[in-house]
Amino acid sequence: MSRCRVLIVDDSAVVRQLLTELLGQDPGIEVVGTAADPLLAREKIKRLNPDVLTLDVEMPRMDGLAFLENLMRLRPMPVIMVSSLTERGADVTLQAMALGAVDFVTKPKAGVAQGLADYAVEIAGKVKAAARARVRPLAGAAPVVRLDAAPRVAPVATRFRTTDRLIAIGASAGGTEAIRVVLEAMPPDAPAIVLTQHIPASFSRPFVERLDRCSQMLVREARDGEMILPGHAYLPPGDHHLRVIRDGARWRCKLDAGPPVNRHRPAVDVLFRSVAEAAAGNAVAAILTGMGDDGARGLLELRQAGAATLVQDEATSVVWGMPGAAVKLGAAQETLPLDAIAGRLLELAGANAAA
Repeated sequence: MSRCRVLIVDDSAVVRQLLTELLGQDPGIEVVGTAADPLLAREKIKRLNPDVLTLDVEMPRMDGLAFLENLMRLRPMPVIMVSSLTERGADVTLQAMALGAVDFVTKPKAGVAQGLADYAVEIAGKVKAAARARVRPLAGAAPVVRLDAAPRVAPVATRFRTTDRLIAIGASAGGTEAIRVVLEAMPPDAPAIVLTQHIPASFSRPFVERLDRCSQMLVREARDGEMILPGHAYLPPGDHHLRVIRDGARWRCKLDAGPPVNRHRPAVDVLFRSVAEAAAGNAVAAILTGMGDDGARGLLELRQAGAATLVQDEATSVVWGMPGAAVKLGAAQETLPLDAIAGRLLELAGANAAA
């Protein structure tokens, strides 16, 4: 198999050198060049024809987002954003995902050898997954996040009652946009949704706020022990697993700072296994686009517990790692395109409730 050809675009010479060295350690990757700004990158893309681009989110001479938008219109290719762990870095990175970037990593920190070794494994894995990703030309403007949406209030009939239906969703690479698409299609009184998305700790709050602006549901960071209610979607705060626990006739959120599972914290398997135990056949679960296999075994446990299970199809997934792993395990009852998933989750939750 030929090596994945990578072009590194970053205004820091130190970061360019470090990324070149770390990616160059992987025998499946060839760094074909580097560029200090988007204008130089444009020329090198034409000349070197890389398979994957790593792109700093904040660049001189041309804004990184403007460059990405032009690239995805004129020459769509897999792009991994390299982001600082700041609120602005998180916001720009989430905008980049909306424009078509495949995935993102944080900026490397020179120093601790073990930290760099782990980082090298992470970025090499993401680069190789990106080389196989489905990248579509950007058509029209990127999705607009509503900043002036009217305040939403949970319906009076459901505000103080617990739910007898629960939707669980897990995602990774490409998932920030896939989750947005699903939540945008949900009505304000949808069954409660619990979610896990692989994301750096400092990104969780900006991600939740972005989703909340897009959705008619109330999207929030889960608090330990809080009751799970209809019309609400819950994501774990940074660097915590989210579990669902039963409390009499109610479900509550349980946060867990225990060790990573499948190299992730939060992990989809942790969430799904807890839902299988606490909700069983009253749950409906879906795995969206993502790299690796986190969530596949948890989805199988959910199916075995009587829950309805589905995954995003290969054609609409950015990376069909997690959904594909679930299909191979026999964990998924249905495989659907992204735009059909919200409606099907609601149908299945209704059927479960009726049952």
